[in-house]
Amino acid sequence: MSFQTFLKEIEKGLPSPVYMFYASDPFFHKEAIDAIKSAIPETERDFNLHIFDLSLSGDENVTIEKIISVVNTGSFFGGRRFTVLLGNLQKLTKKDLEQFNAYVSSPAPNSVFILLHTGVFSKEGRDKFRMLRPVALDIRESEMPNWIKQRARIRGIELSDDVSEYLIGLIGPEIGLLSAELDKLALLGKKGIDINDIHDIVTGMRLYGIFDLVNALKAKNAEKVFSVYKTLRDNADDYSLIGALNWHYGRNLQSTRNYAEDEYCFKVFELLNKIDIDIKSSGRTFPMEYLLIKLLRLKEGHSPSL
Repeated sequence: MSFQTFLKEIEKGLPSPVYMFYASDPFFHKEAIDAIKSAIPETERDFNLHIFDLSLSGDENVTIEKIISVVNTGSFFGGRRFTVLLGNLQKLTKKDLEQFNAYVSSPAPNSVFILLHTGVFSKEGRDKFRMLRPVALDIRESEMPNWIKQRARIRGIELSDDVSEYLIGLIGPEIGLLSAELDKLALLGKKGIDINDIHDIVTGMRLYGIFDLVNALKAKNAEKVFSVYKTLRDNADDYSLIGALNWHYGRNLQSTRNYAEDEYCFKVFELLNKIDIDIKSSGRTFPMEYLLIKLLRLKEGHSPSL
């Protein structure tokens, strides 16, 4: 199951009496809770939705006895009662698990008990909850462009494939950060968002953009390259710039059918990969400046070593 499948379960009204989900990114827990809330009429949420958080230390009210008691209590409005248990479920004691398993064996017919776990379930964790099949809410990196476009659509904006992929290249695969940037883009009041909008909102690159840097590199104009980089550096970190360069040259590689151009792009990717390692290991002073010098010197058929 993925987050998309989870949303389909929401659309069906969460028909099963017990669910267990886990996610490596807590962002998906917030998304899941928001989706669960949307399935309950607003006037009923205070009475028919209960959320318990095991990650809150020192909260004596979060006991398995109390949780099971709430789950077994009938709905105030005669519909279904929703109970969410959030946090590190592997903290539950053996006694807690016995009570939990007893409930799962005979769940209340008008209740939905949803468990949300942070992190990956180990073999030990799966053994503890063997009566249920823990399923992941995380999305794969290959699914992110479609997820971004869907999230944007919910916010009333449209992103093309190119724009959604560029946003990932600029921000990285951090779901929470990507969602926050979509919120900013929605404030523009425009339905169609293009790459220039992303420059303005995400990185504040109003004077220059990554295209200016790439064009200056192609023209071998060193003065312009470092002038553009100085502006970009004040508004974006090196990781974002490397991601943007990767995206741009990746688009070139997809569109070209020229062997020499392909070879040039492969050499660029090699340089970008090496400089990414340099930045992470802090093994070189001024790594981006060094990269730009290498890119300025790079010619077809010649790959300068780092």
